[in-house]
Amino acid sequence: MKKYIKLLPLAAIFFALSANADVLLKDKSEILGKWNLYAEAIKLDGEKKEITVEWDFKDDGTLQTTATDSVGRTSEFKAALKYSVEDGVLKKQSTPGREKYESCRVVEKDGANMVLKCKYLFFFLTKK
Repeated sequence: MKKYIKLLPLAAIFFALSANADVLLKDKSEILGKWNLYAEAIKLDGEKKEITVEWDFKDDGTLQTTATDSVGRTSEFKAALKYSVEDGVLKKQSTPGREKYESCRVVEKDGANMVLKCKYLFFFLTKK
């Protein structure tokens, strides 16, 4: 009986970690196409800031981003970034024109919904 009591906390930790395990991408075909980036947050379960951005993952390794800002000077901002999928992780260019990349892990991927954890933010996307 004492063995089972000692194993319960270990089993709970195992199940908690496996529930939050990252999703590994096989290749870029899993993310190709247009995605609506509708929110970002500092924590996965934290307050989400609504945004309107379209990410278009192209087969040639280009991520075309289109941000819409209804209150800014420009109503639309476009940028082309380079990206790749390596070891199950999305590597995307941080800033256009710079060869600095950030790694983004897929935290959740369920049908048309995906959550990415990049360096500082969680991104919430829906496939178009």
